[in-house]
Amino acid sequence: MTLVGENTSLSLAIRVLVAEAEAIKSLVDRIGAPFLRVVDMAATCTGKIAVTGLGKSGLICKKIAATLSSTGSPAIFLHAADALHGDCGLLSRDDLVLAVSKSGETAEVLQVLNVAKRMGLQVIAMAGDSDSTLAQYADVFLDVSVAEEACPLNLAPTASTAAALAMGDALAIALMERKGFGRDDFAVLHPAGSLGKKLMRVKELMHTGDAIPRVLESTPMSEVICEMTAKSLGMTAVTDEQGVLAGVISDGDLRRMLHRSHDPLKLPAGQVMSRRPKTISPDELATVALAKMEEMKITSLVVVDEEEKVTGVLHLHDLWRTQLF
Repeated sequence: MTLVGENTSLSLAIRVLVAEAEAIKSLVDRIGAPFLRVVDMAATCTGKIAVTGLGKSGLICKKIAATLSSTGSPAIFLHAADALHGDCGLLSRDDLVLAVSKSGETAEVLQVLNVAKRMGLQVIAMAGDSDSTLAQYADVFLDVSVAEEACPLNLAPTASTAAALAMGDALAIALMERKGFGRDDFAVLHPAGSLGKKLMRVKELMHTGDAIPRVLESTPMSEVICEMTAKSLGMTAVTDEQGVLAGVISDGDLRRMLHRSHDPLKLPAGQVMSRRPKTISPDELATVALAKMEEMKITSLVVVDEEEKVTGVLHLHDLWRTQLF
């Protein structure tokens, strides 16, 4: 049985979500020439983008600045009040200012506008009133007005902040595409956390140098077993004299060898190895390596360069340590 209060809460929650969704959807019809000009301005900015605002808009500014920075457009959050007490010193002549204000009349934001203008900086206004002072004196105005807030009193910033945040995301992603910011760039800027783990490269995890188990095709199996035992990866790469991969010998190959040969320890590695083993590039994503291992039901991949020379070995345990599972 659902209580009346619960029904009211659910209805109100749905009303909020619908109102904010409609506020964001209404922005679609306003994406046009001004937005393209903003993308041009930001893409050619040789300094940083200073995103400034106050109160709830200030909190939105923090998120916009963070998203811009993480997608290849250096940005800072400039608290409008702190800016008037020395933080305007963070601005340089090559910067671009993005000012966010629902009313477009926030006194502190307008004072930052004045400072930016005196410095010769271009200013982008993101506001809810096209007739506001901020909108009138900025170089470009992005309209993020909403019909009403999701708040029943039409007072608490809800739909308006959702719209401003969505417009900021749209700008960041448009800039990301314009600058050709890709996976490699993302990996550089996100070395830690779940994003960093997903973008780790094989070369960051693989065993290299003396840690690579490797033998020649002519190496007798007695020495092969010693090499596999010493390197503790359950396998060894088999190469020619130039280091080009010829095959691999796994623990399973050892068991099969013992089953079919009367004098297995005298056999050369070339007669025991599995030819055409699965390999991977050192520049491939670790997640791709994991998918290959799962698909082939193997625990190791030999890492080779463009000439098929062995540069490393990646073991399933190396991937476990990154918590990619």
